[in-house]
Amino acid sequence: MTDSVTDDLVPADFVRARDAIRSVSLRPELRVQEIAAPERLAPYALALAADVLPAAQRGGFEAHASDSEHGAGRFVLLYDPSAPEAWGGAFRIICFAQAPLEPELGVDPFMAGVAWSWLMDALEARDAQFGAASGTATKVISTGFGELASAGDGTQLELRASWTPHNAELGAHVEGWGDLLCLLAGLPPTEEGVTMIGRHRGTRG
Repeated sequence: MTDSVTDDLVPADFVRARDAIRSVSLRPELRVQEIAAPERLAPYALALAADVLPAAQRGGFEAHASDSEHGAGRFVLLYDPSAPEAWGGAFRIICFAQAPLEPELGVDPFMAGVAWSWLMDALEARDAQFGAASGTATKVISTGFGELASAGDGTQLELRASWTPHNAELGAHVEGWGDLLCLLAGLPPTEEGVTMIGRHRGTRG
């Protein structure tokens, strides 16, 4: 069923939030698509997946890769009209971001805290209104063996976070998440050039 049909059965606040997210424009280094939303976390949900692209691949919307060489992420909007006490509101945002690290940064004890501060700074820079933020930052260090020995050692930073937006104007939250992905991938801040979110699969609700 199309959104225009199902919107009659969906709370207006969720429709407004969903439309705000779909109208966001992001940097050309990001390939962003709607993906299937989780089914058991809330009555209504929307999910996005993003890859950080090398310059030669920017533009177009190919099938999403779950583990981009340059970085990847997820953005999930949950909506429960009952406003769960743990959320402190009817909406809750969950995000995931990961990117490879240089080996020397992988052993930096402050890197996890830096990643969290980047997320908070990115949201505040976009004037996203939110509260009840929580999350974890994890450094993953891997070593290849056997047929993977040639891959050598690798380090990734993974950030998982959630927060409660104060209203349904959620474009700033998506923009902040996109800025975080670019920061983790080592891309400089820029306001030049944007790319629209690619429509891939519909939302739930």
